[in-house]
Amino acid sequence: MGTQENEQTGGTGRRALLGAAVLGAGGAVLGLSGTARAAGAGHGGGGLKSLPKPTIIGHRGASGYRPEHTFGSYNLALDLGADIVEAGDLVPTKDGHLVCRHEPEIGGTTNVADHPEFADRKTTKVLDGVSTTGWFTEDFTLAELKTLRAIERIPANRPHNTIYNGRWEIPTFEEVLRWQDEQTRKRGKQVWIYPETKHPTYFRKLGLGLEERVAKLLHKYGKDKRDSPVILQSFEPSSIQRLNTLVDNPLVVLLSAASTRPWDFVEAGDPRTVADLITPKGLREIAGYAQGLGPTLDLIITKKADGSLDKTTTLVADAHKVGLILHPYTMRNENPFLPADFRKGTDADGYGDPFGAFRTYFATGIDGVFTDNADTGVLARQDFVNG
Repeated sequence: MGTQENEQTGGTGRRALLGAAVLGAGGAVLGLSGTARAAGAGHGGGGLKSLPKPTIIGHRGASGYRPEHTFGSYNLALDLGADIVEAGDLVPTKDGHLVCRHEPEIGGTTNVADHPEFADRKTTKVLDGVSTTGWFTEDFTLAELKTLRAIERIPANRPHNTIYNGRWEIPTFEEVLRWQDEQTRKRGKQVWIYPETKHPTYFRKLGLGLEERVAKLLHKYGKDKRDSPVILQSFEPSSIQRLNTLVDNPLVVLLSAASTRPWDFVEAGDPRTVADLITPKGLREIAGYAQGLGPTLDLIITKKADGSLDKTTTLVADAHKVGLILHPYTMRNENPFLPADFRKGTDADGYGDPFGAFRTYFATGIDGVFTDNADTGVLARQDFVNG
């Protein structure tokens, strides 16, 4: 893609895409011809089976267009047609509240560095084996965090998002649960959310166990049932196993690269890697306490050294055999995040061909996908199911 086209994608072209996507999303809600109508039907009740397939999951909201994990991002994801909003990544405050941040370190996602009163809170901690310097939610009370405002996490790729820096505060999980009910009433259809327990072993060691806090709030709001519109996820299988004893919600185990080990496995001395978890034996074990997998897209189709797509694995078929759904992550429109086959130009914030990438991944039989650009995903699904 040439420079001019990249500039149009980043400005007028991007707005045109957004506008078209809103119309497309509205069409999906109102009813489309043939299989598209079937794919978009059944938003109310019925648990996981009521969701359209492939399900479009707004990754941290509409984080391609707004700073992630804000109500601005969550609302826009719904406006653009997301079937589920990933609201949010859950981390605790010093006084035990759950808030929505991508990581407990908030220097990159809030304006905390601009607050001189919190300068002395900057510190270095070891987070899941990685030395990390910054400000951490567990060192702040909720009242203190509420004085901060969200900023764009990856400004080099999303400079257009930085105009919204400082507009929204950090949401709590309880606020998200109330928002879910408000939006369900307002929009006339059930809104789904997909929270994640972040670094649960780390926080349990600090006396800030996540699962019990999540379960308590879900019970308070009557959202802890098997058919509740709340799917819970974690990169630590033991967190999902713990949640399985506390709530009846649909549960999903997140999987990183095949060679990695979940951090709870590292702490427990379990030598298994993700590669072991995606064997037929590993999948049967997961199916004993979870309903789905959230694998990285590279576990669905491997990549060559140059970043282009290589071979489709058997993970989709193997997981389906034991009754597990698959919601891989993460589709983004910008070139650096796309497989090399679908990049156009070299601009860090330039769009490639996400529609081609969506089509390729949908063809593997996945049940849904996380995306920062829900509008693109909705239109890609419309093309796929009508194709």
